[in-house]
Amino acid sequence: MGSLINKPHVVLLPFPAQGHVNPFMQLAKLLHSRGFHITFVNNEFNRQRYLKSKGSEYLEGLPDFKFETITDGLPPSDPDATQDIASLSDRARKDMIVPFRELLKKLNSTPDLPPVSCVISDAFLIFGVKAARELGILGIPLWTASGCGLLVYLHYPELRKRGLFPCKDENFNTDGTLDTPIDWIPGVKDFRLRDLPMPCRSTNPNEILWNCLKDETIDCLSCPAMMVNTFEEFEHEAMEVVKTIYPNIYNIGPLTLLEKSLSQSQAKTLNPSLWKQDTKCLEWLDKQKPNSVVYVNYGSIAVLSEQHFREFAWGLADSNYPFLWVVRPDIVKANSATLTEEYYEVIKDRGLLAPWCPQEQVLAHKSVGVYLSHSGWNSTLETICAGVPVICYPLFAEQTTNARFSCTVWGIGVELDQDVKREQLTRLVKEVLESENGKKMKRRAVEWKKKAEEATSVGGSSYNDFNRLFQEVLHFGN
Repeated sequence: MGSLINKPHVVLLPFPAQGHVNPFMQLAKLLHSRGFHITFVNNEFNRQRYLKSKGSEYLEGLPDFKFETITDGLPPSDPDATQDIASLSDRARKDMIVPFRELLKKLNSTPDLPPVSCVISDAFLIFGVKAARELGILGIPLWTASGCGLLVYLHYPELRKRGLFPCKDENFNTDGTLDTPIDWIPGVKDFRLRDLPMPCRSTNPNEILWNCLKDETIDCLSCPAMMVNTFEEFEHEAMEVVKTIYPNIYNIGPLTLLEKSLSQSQAKTLNPSLWKQDTKCLEWLDKQKPNSVVYVNYGSIAVLSEQHFREFAWGLADSNYPFLWVVRPDIVKANSATLTEEYYEVIKDRGLLAPWCPQEQVLAHKSVGVYLSHSGWNSTLETICAGVPVICYPLFAEQTTNARFSCTVWGIGVELDQDVKREQLTRLVKEVLESENGKKMKRRAVEWKKKAEEATSVGGSSYNDFNRLFQEVLHFGN
């Protein structure tokens, strides 16, 4: 036990959504490989999800990699339901800080456990840093979203000053308001109001998520350092502007690639997926032609209307390309995701529907030619790490910003209208897989893949920033 007691001890607190849990688990494994004792904190909702998808053995962890649970302030819910993120964000700030503070005290008074050296809290749960500070413990945030998203969030107060938030009336979707140029944020070009994060599209001055995101982002500026899951080359211009506002930034992404530099260890096998993964889809992909498959996944939170679900279904069918479509049990409102026998007959041997799948392996498969994505940050990084172009269908938070950058700055995609129509989807699939413009997107995606690999290799920008983090911030016992 002596060696365990002498280890530096890091407590990690992710926002309890799949897109945040993934990078936190990747970071946890990297820290574990550097000799840190890890405590990984779940909320009660996700604990139940893990128990259902992986069993109790998963949550037992390892001798120096433990899982803990805190209450989330929400009423018990169906373990298959998607959390209301706005409600969770609001309640987290009010209800989770006390149980988290008590957890830190418990960890510090538990025999045979090293005292807590540092708390790494999700930037969207900044109360974790505040709780650490109150107990005299170092607290730093991990920003799990994009650097361009961070830049835009930092300018939220200016939106209100300029009268751009809240929207004047409910006609903003049709009266041209969303096409208002946003030309006053440095580091951002060819930007419109519609490219700002989704919470900006509200007539409510007290919009919960807008205020949560504004407050949490600004609170990050008082922290001694912040890690960002991006790499210098990919978001250079945006991150340079961010550093003029807050210089203590460590770009350590893509964490999914940095994690692959780990030597073999028990922790490397820990998989953060909250869903049971269907690996049979990989066998199906093996039977398809190279660069021919449309992979569709809207992430773990998005919910579609029944009408849009049908438009996606027939748009994919009408493209005449094979497709792998992730259809979560809760993807349609009121769980009404039903397709006709006629539809299944049309797509027979050409379309595969799966409840969830191992996304990194899917994107890396040679048969996948395009990714129809919600433009979440994990998915954006994973698609460039695989060298696959995208059709963007942003639905939440700063996904709209990521989509705009994907199409205009990084040159890897095209965007689907919010009110999706099957004809447009079919046309965009053909554009990406058949046209000269599509070939150009593919080349750009492959170029970004190479740059991401270089950034996370020995001597690369993210590799160096990760080492600098240990020298300047996480130097416990050194």
